[in-house]
Amino acid sequence: MSQSRMLGAGLVILGLLSVGDLLGPFLTDGEHSPMFIALIGAALGLVSLAAIYGVRRGSKASLTGLLVVRVLSALAAAPAFSEPGVPPAAKTVAGVYIALTIVGVVLVLSSRRVPAGVR
Repeated sequence: MSQSRMLGAGLVILGLLSVGDLLGPFLTDGEHSPMFIALIGAALGLVSLAAIYGVRRGSKASLTGLLVVRVLSALAAAPAFSEPGVPPAAKTVAGVYIALTIVGVVLVLSSRRVPAGVR
């Protein structure tokens, strides 16, 4: 896979997760996840989409910001595994969300690597 395709695939995955964050307040029952977490997620999703726009326009700062915000958003899903009473379906969604975030971040970071000997 070429570096530009890896970047594109990573940005698509991170973009879809960002849209999912934006929809969070409409999809929660207010308990799993709590509304304040869904609202924080929605704000992170909006920031992520703005950063993706910046990355597509060539901004390295936007790339760094995107990766930081997406990792923070994934960390916000982690309490689903330690809080009592979280339904198994919510844990599954959180696990998939975290896994997709890792895949997206790895694809984006891999696209930035310069093979040895090409320098």
